[in-house]
Amino acid sequence: MSTGWSWYVIALIALNIAGCVWLLWWTARRRPGDPAPEDTSHVWDGDITEYNKPLPRWWINLFYITIVFSIAYLLWYPGLGNFAGFGGWTSVAEHDAEKARQDQQLEATFAAYTGQPIDVLARDPQARALGRSIFANTCAACHGSAATGAPGYPNLTDAHWNWGGEPDQILASVLDGREGVMPPLGDVLTGIGGDDAVDQVIAYVRLLRQPEQSLRNNHAASRGKKLYDSLCVACHGPDGKGNIAFGAPDLTHGNTLYANTVESMRQTIREGRHGVMPAHRDLLGETRSRLVAAYVWSLSNPPPATASANSP
Repeated sequence: MSTGWSWYVIALIALNIAGCVWLLWWTARRRPGDPAPEDTSHVWDGDITEYNKPLPRWWINLFYITIVFSIAYLLWYPGLGNFAGFGGWTSVAEHDAEKARQDQQLEATFAAYTGQPIDVLARDPQARALGRSIFANTCAACHGSAATGAPGYPNLTDAHWNWGGEPDQILASVLDGREGVMPPLGDVLTGIGGDDAVDQVIAYVRLLRQPEQSLRNNHAASRGKKLYDSLCVACHGPDGKGNIAFGAPDLTHGNTLYANTVESMRQTIREGRHGVMPAHRDLLGETRSRLVAAYVWSLSNPPPATASANSP
């Protein structure tokens, strides 16, 4: 706040306080010339009259005490423009102190799970419950409350993992994030194979998802395989199984990150894709990241059902 606006705020507050004091003083007693009750002609029900009768002195004094309190409050706390207040209070300091207290309580709650393996945490009902709560607060905005994902955001409940679905791989994704890039290949493919090159690669990829089908008598897929082998094999592998080292997805199943349609595949090949999973190490810390990773891992690796107490 500039100095001019600061003085404006101070003057406005001072005028309001002075106005309240004057109003109380002026109305605290009857003034000469005030009409007597019988002279107002405002009489109801025979004995209720209207006239200027000040409030009781004790009530007026309470208002004065309130004004004194407000002045002391404005001097102690930063309520007068840029004046910091004699108490040195700031909302930032209070926030930091409260955050430190809450963080200490959280650390005490999570201390029992520090450094535990993901698969061990996934078998602990209380740890899974904590992980689910962290997931709801941190991850559900992208992956959905049921963790089934959305276009561009992976489904975390199935067995398909672009970056690997082992416990340590999931933890690495949570802690340090991931960045997957599919480069735009539309112009390159058109330059090599003509206007139909993109659709021919799509035909071959779709054939990979139908192992019972053959390249024989499928001219588009046959040409697409040649284009695939020249451009795509480096990332997705000769068999289309992908590479978890850099997040290249498995192309042999229909459970894709984006819509499994020809038009969506055209967009992916022509324009490329760029997906980012943000790192949560600084946001959640090691232990909370382990808990949410354990919960996510348990979605596709549910713990065995507890044996019935009555089972033989």
